[in-house]
Amino acid sequence: MRERTTALVTGANKGIGYEIAAGLGALGWSVGVGARDDRRCEDAVGRLRAAGVDAFGVPLDVTDDASVTAAARLVEDRAGGLDVLVNNAAIAGGMPQEPTRVDLDTVRAVMETNVLGVIRVTNVMLPLLRRSASPRIVNVSSSVGSLTRQSGPGAEQTTGPVSVAYAPSKTLLNAVTLQYARELSGTNILINVGCPGYVATDLNGFQGVRTPAQGAAIAVKLATLPDDGPTGRFFDDAGAVPW
Repeated sequence: MRERTTALVTGANKGIGYEIAAGLGALGWSVGVGARDDRRCEDAVGRLRAAGVDAFGVPLDVTDDASVTAAARLVEDRAGGLDVLVNNAAIAGGMPQEPTRVDLDTVRAVMETNVLGVIRVTNVMLPLLRRSASPRIVNVSSSVGSLTRQSGPGAEQTTGPVSVAYAPSKTLLNAVTLQYARELSGTNILINVGCPGYVATDLNGFQGVRTPAQGAAIAVKLATLPDDGPTGRFFDDAGAVPW
């Protein structure tokens, strides 16, 4: 039996991902800081350790098969297993993203990170998660991925500017999460989607109105669900978010 619960957070060297790592570490967990930039990863691990978190660096580029495979080996060697995976890494892709003006390479890059990267990491980490007593997977999405909110009356469309790359990537991530929940039904793996809200990060040029710590709260909550908790659901701090 491992002494500590172990989590891996992708894109954890800054912003919401860093605060998710800090929040899980504050519970006494061992936390893998997934990041593609080695220097930023080392800096994040140092700050977390200074705050008393049992943090360790995990070089991880979610778009690269070899990097993800190496990350899984590192987590197993360092921690002996994995209990919680938080798929947080994402890119916005830059503007403009109006359908009639967008560069298709932008759409490809966003989907590769925000959707295929989640599938890639999840599938490689699943053998470790299956060995856990209470495995959890949290996919960090956004309310911009809600088709209900995107298609509502003008006054209800609080989902940001027209975006044919970023917003649909979150819609697809939500749909992918549902498919995992269906396949994993009957197992002890709970997988859910969390929206952090409009957080001030470099992804939106720090225009958000919430702090990264506030945004991290929903992911920490979903990572710590009881064994009879929900799966295949979409939540923010206020509760269920419409698909």
